[in-house]
Amino acid sequence: MRLSTVILPIHRWAEGQKIWQRAEDLGFHTAYTYDHLSWRSFRDGPWFGAIPTLTAAATATQRLRLGTLVTSPNFRHPVTLAKELISLDDISGGRITLGIGAGGNGFDATTLGQEAWTPRERADRFAEFVPLLDRLLTEDAVTQRGARYAAEEARNIPGCVQRPRLPFAVAATGPRGLKLAARHGQAWVTTGDPKLYENGTPEQSRAALRAQGEKFAAACAEIGRDASEPDRILLTGFTPDRNAPLESVDAFVDFAGLHAELGFTEIVLHAPIPDSDFATDPAVFERIVTEAPAQLA
Repeated sequence: MRLSTVILPIHRWAEGQKIWQRAEDLGFHTAYTYDHLSWRSFRDGPWFGAIPTLTAAATATQRLRLGTLVTSPNFRHPVTLAKELISLDDISGGRITLGIGAGGNGFDATTLGQEAWTPRERADRFAEFVPLLDRLLTEDAVTQRGARYAAEEARNIPGCVQRPRLPFAVAATGPRGLKLAARHGQAWVTTGDPKLYENGTPEQSRAALRAQGEKFAAACAEIGRDASEPDRILLTGFTPDRNAPLESVDAFVDFAGLHAELGFTEIVLHAPIPDSDFATDPAVFERIVTEAPAQLA
């Protein structure tokens, strides 16, 4: 079981640098950040860009893997995103993971002046976005014309440091997204069933996660892929457990153990943010990170 963290891009770099470096010192496997233009209750406060933040983090750390959790087509284009990712992978020395999802109806969906896409449109775009991005990150030159995205002799030399490209962690729960995760993902990401967040129970949440995992395994089997090959990542904070697993080391070990039984290989914790949904005791948080892995081995 790997432990990773999400560091929201809300800090000026003089302060943010210390948080990313502390994540490395604590031994996290990966430190991710959200790739949004703004997000929920943080909309009216500081919020910095994901790619510049990760670039700065890459120069401030040495061993820590870095990534987005997640990038979406809401305001990204595969051609420009590929160029930025190749550059970022080079700067980091091959430490980047791209978390990628279909996006939602939040601030990102309309801030460029467009109407929010329907769920069908988001799924259609995602189904075109991911394979094109895969090609752009693995081929020197790409020409492709789709219904929504096009590349005309897009050059991406020298490509990623990681070969054949940096890994994708594909966030998905629906059938089309799970097929993309099975075909293109080095990992599958979920936050659980959002319908259970307000009124569900932890037991119901684990049942839903088990069902999602079975559907992902079926999507892998459909293309002849061993379902145990991709990592399975749980981004915490969005299940009925909320912050309860972070109240003590024992609480987290119990939570992580139950989810390891469901096949999850990586659990992602939000770095503490006072006066927010991610307000947890920093001292307990650090104890969890440093003490829990030995109990989960």
